[in-house]
Amino acid sequence: MNITSREALISALQQDSEAFQQAVAQLSEQSFERGVYEQGWNARQLLAHIAAIEWTYPRLIERAQERASGGDAPQGGGGGFDMDAYNARQVERREDQPVEQLLTEFRRNRAATIDAIRAADESLLSQPTRSAGGVEGTLLEVLISVTVGHVREHVDDLLDGAQKP
Repeated sequence: MNITSREALISALQQDSEAFQQAVAQLSEQSFERGVYEQGWNARQLLAHIAAIEWTYPRLIERAQERASGGDAPQGGGGGFDMDAYNARQVERREDQPVEQLLTEFRRNRAATIDAIRAADESLLSQPTRSAGGVEGTLLEVLISVTVGHVREHVDDLLDGAQKP
């Protein structure tokens, strides 16, 4: 990915949001019940994961702002945090939600992510940070990895799973 600025990141987020929603639209109802991911998740569960995790990305910016202003906001990925257990809980909470509700949650959370990036001071994007999953780099690099890279990987998972017999 050659994303080197806030504007390029926002553009990628918008494009990937559309690509993700188009991928979901391609799935048949039966596809949502097929396994598509290494965690054993089916397409509906993977959609729930993507919708759920998106709300956490603005928090990366908030933590960078707190650290930049002299606060001692903890870095992500610290001791004792079990990412797999967290993800499983979030998916389980959404188990009975219909696809359209999960897409609505994703769109709302993606819009909040984009708004937070737009509102952030440009200097924050060069601040060192770490995500809850342990991705390290500048805030821009971490955001690229966890927002753009993460969703692109899962779009591939969804589409590959839809092609299974």
